[in-house]
Amino acid sequence: MSLPKVFLTQLIPDTGMSLLKGKVDYTLWSIDEAPDPDIVLRDVKNVDGVIVTMGVKLDRIFFEKAEKLKVASLYSVGYDSVDIKTATELGIMVTNTPGVLTDATADTAMMLMLMTARKARENERIMRTGGWTHWSPSLFVGKDLAGSALGIVGFGEIGRAVAKRALSFGMKIIYTSRTRKIEYEDRLCAENVPLGELLERSDFVSLNCALTKDTTGLIGEDELRMMKKDAVLINTARGAIVDQKALFRACSEGWIYGAGLDVYEKEPIPLDEPLLGLENVVMMPHLASATKGAREGMARLAVTNLLEALEGRVPPNLVNPDVLGRLRSF
Repeated sequence: MSLPKVFLTQLIPDTGMSLLKGKVDYTLWSIDEAPDPDIVLRDVKNVDGVIVTMGVKLDRIFFEKAEKLKVASLYSVGYDSVDIKTATELGIMVTNTPGVLTDATADTAMMLMLMTARKARENERIMRTGGWTHWSPSLFVGKDLAGSALGIVGFGEIGRAVAKRALSFGMKIIYTSRTRKIEYEDRLCAENVPLGELLERSDFVSLNCALTKDTTGLIGEDELRMMKKDAVLINTARGAIVDQKALFRACSEGWIYGAGLDVYEKEPIPLDEPLLGLENVVMMPHLASATKGAREGMARLAVTNLLEALEGRVPPNLVNPDVLGRLRSF
């Protein structure tokens, strides 16, 4: 009996690759290059499963080209790049990798918070260019985290992990979420408020919600103007949640203190992006999950999801459970 055919858009860590051996017949687009969309569409025509890394759009064209596809296993938590409706309609399971990158992402949010608050980018540049010539009470002064109010937008696993870390810094937690998380409010000393109130009260705002139709452009000019003039915006979720042009104006014109970003409307970010020129904006190249433990955990989970689906079982992290009544035959 022939093995199921699987296509990988990029090489993933060996914790996942080793699980594929002897169980599937896989092909690999590239070890480290960004996948070529045209080649991906050509090579998925006769596969039973795919493991998809960042930068590949799974739209109707993709799913219709993949005529035999039974499962699309995402090497990510977010699935905003996937046409879930079409996948479900065509009987294709879609899976993701939640949980394993929660701590790494929450750590990144705190890193960006600290770097922006303490003007790490600006102060390091000053030192490296010979600007540190003396000590003064007014030099290199930033914001305190202790005693500050942290507003968390999206109180899922990652949002709650950020809250847990922020508590250890002596921060006060308020949050807004699609559904109220009463069971965590006492444990995390967290107060549930509407988005507008959160923006008005917070000294730091951390975006930790999923990108959906409702959250696309959630933070625009109106919302940024609601924030305090000394507030900081942190985004480790998805770039499209924030209107990037409005954010540039907010940070360059002093509507807010600054921003710490790991995600952008377009990735990789173009070198002519105006935000790159601002001292009060700390920017990272979408590295929140870039720890050995997180990336290996994602690989293990992505392959487990794939194999469970190909072996006729319900994978542990099925994004579209409505597909179960209409699966493609094995």
